[in-house]
Amino acid sequence: MTISRWIVDPAHSNIDFSVRHMMISRVRGAFKNFNASIEADPTDLTTAKIQVEIDLASIDTRNSDRDQHLKSADFFDIEKYPTLTFRTTNIHKKGDGEYEVTGDVNFHGVTRPETFTVVFEGLAKDPMSGKEKAGFSANGVIKRSDYNLTWNAPLETGGVLVGDDVKVAIYIEAAKED
Repeated sequence: MTISRWIVDPAHSNIDFSVRHMMISRVRGAFKNFNASIEADPTDLTTAKIQVEIDLASIDTRNSDRDQHLKSADFFDIEKYPTLTFRTTNIHKKGDGEYEVTGDVNFHGVTRPETFTVVFEGLAKDPMSGKEKAGFSANGVIKRSDYNLTWNAPLETGGVLVGDDVKVAIYIEAAKED
């Protein structure tokens, strides 16, 4: 295959996350609005160029009060920092269809490298549109404190209300641009 531009299908793509709550459970959420630009040979991502922009105001944790708190200056401060961006800087093939993708994450005024495990899920022709589609999944962990997101509350039993590690899970279906 050759390098092509791929357009993300938002109806079949998700950016999800989870974080520990009260040291005993996990709160899950997703970002409903995001854009991605992918230039790649999906069968060999080692030369891919990937850019992602997430609209932080589109956060959805299924709790509107929590969502509003996350948008506030205590966390995302979306008035000042409305987006999170990712741009690839290095891709290393780990195995058949599996890669370590490193890129610069710009979030809350801080830019730092983060690495995600990316899996090429396959290619298929969409029977509805006739377009060639590619699927990818990605997983990683981002530390809130690395981006100066340090709001928390101590628990009387020890520990804190919100964990530092945020697990990220991304599922992308993209159509080959004509």
